[in-house]
Amino acid sequence: MNLTIDQIRGLFPVLHQEVHGKPLIYFDNAATTQKPKAVLDKLRSYYELDNSNIHRGAHTLADRATREYEQVRETVQNFIGAQESAEIIFTKGTTESINLVAQSFGRKFIEQGDEIIISTMEHHSNIVPWQMLCEEKGAILKIIPITDSGEIIFEEFERLLSTKTKLVSVVHASNALGTINPVKSIIEAAHRYGAKVLLDGAQSTSHLEINVVDLDCDFLAFSAHKLYGPTGLGILYGKRELLEAMPPFLGGGEMIKEVSFEKTTFNDIPFKFEAGTPNIADVIAFKPALDFITGLGKKSIKAHEDELLSYANDLLLPIKGVEPIGTAKEKVSVFSFIIKGMHPFDIGQMLDARGIAVRTGHHCTQPLMQRFGIEGTVRASFSVYNSKTEIETWAEAVARIAKIKNK
Repeated sequence: MNLTIDQIRGLFPVLHQEVHGKPLIYFDNAATTQKPKAVLDKLRSYYELDNSNIHRGAHTLADRATREYEQVRETVQNFIGAQESAEIIFTKGTTESINLVAQSFGRKFIEQGDEIIISTMEHHSNIVPWQMLCEEKGAILKIIPITDSGEIIFEEFERLLSTKTKLVSVVHASNALGTINPVKSIIEAAHRYGAKVLLDGAQSTSHLEINVVDLDCDFLAFSAHKLYGPTGLGILYGKRELLEAMPPFLGGGEMIKEVSFEKTTFNDIPFKFEAGTPNIADVIAFKPALDFITGLGKKSIKAHEDELLSYANDLLLPIKGVEPIGTAKEKVSVFSFIIKGMHPFDIGQMLDARGIAVRTGHHCTQPLMQRFGIEGTVRASFSVYNSKTEIETWAEAVARIAKIKNK
C-alpha cells in the first residue's frame, strides 16, 4: 500500500473516537465496514447539489444525477470484470439479490423433483430463499458437508451433483468462519451437469480479486456496505442470456417500456429488474468506496489483512481456554472463537467495555453452529484500517477475560 496505516485511518472519521473511555477498536468489519470521508462527502453533495429523480427528467439536475448513477454501474462492471454494464443490477443488498434469483430464475426454471445444492456454511439469506422455493415447487435442497476445520468436502459435493441439479448456490467466503471456498472448481463441476451457479460474494468482494468472466459464475451477489460503501445497496451480477430469460422481480415504474390495461411490455436489462425510484444517493456514493479499494489495490489490502490474521493466530491460539472455530487453510481475515465455559455474548460485552467492537452469536448461520455443536462464537474481523497494535490490545483483553474463567 502506498499509504501508511495512519494515513488510511485518517480517511475514516468514525475510527477517531472513544468507547467507554477507550480508543475504539473496530473488529466488526464482516458485519459492515466503516465509510471513508469521500463516501460521506459524496452523499452530502448529491443531496445538496444534484438531488433529483433519474432517467426520466429533462432538466439539468436529473441529467447530472442520471449520468453519475449510471457511471457507478460501469464502475461495478469493471470492479468485478463483467462484460457489460447491463449485467449489473442494483438491489438493496445481498439478501435481495439472492431472493431476486430465487423468485425470478427459480420460479421460471425450477420444477418438481429438481435439485438445488447449497453448503453447510451458508448465511441464512442463502438458505431460506431456496427452502421457500423448494417448498413451493416440490424441489429438493441438498447440503454440502464440511470438515471439522470448516472446509467443503469437495468429493461429497461431486456426489451430490446429477442431471437433476439445476442450481448450486454457495458462499465464496464464509462470514462466520472466514473460509474461502474453491468456487472455480465448484462452478466447473456444476456446469458439467448443466447447473447454474450463484456465488454469495458478500464477504469475498472486499478481500479477494474477483473476475466473473474468469470464474464463469452465472450470478454474483454482494453488498456495498461491506465494501466501505453505504448501507441499503446491493449488486446482482447475472449473465445477459440468463437475465433476459428471467421474468421481472417487481412491477412498477422504470421496469416497463409500455403499459396499457391490456398488456405491459417490459424494459431491457438491467432496468427490467429495477422497479420504482432507486436508492440514488447511495448508488452514487458507492463509487468513491470502489475507487478507494481500487486505489489501494486488492492485493495490497489482502496482504495487510492476511498479516493481521496471522498475527491474531499467533497471539490468540496460545491463550488457555480459547478455541478457534474455523481453521481452513484459505481464509479471509476472520478470527472466530469461543472461550470454553463462557457465553459469547458475555465475552463481547467485556470486550466492548474495553472499546473493542466484535460480533457475537450465530452470525445468521445457525445450521453451521449446529454442525460444530455450539450456540455461537465471538467473531473478530479485520480490515485495511486495522493495525497490529489493535490486535495486541485485543489479544491482551481476551487473555484477561479467559483468566476470569480459568480462576
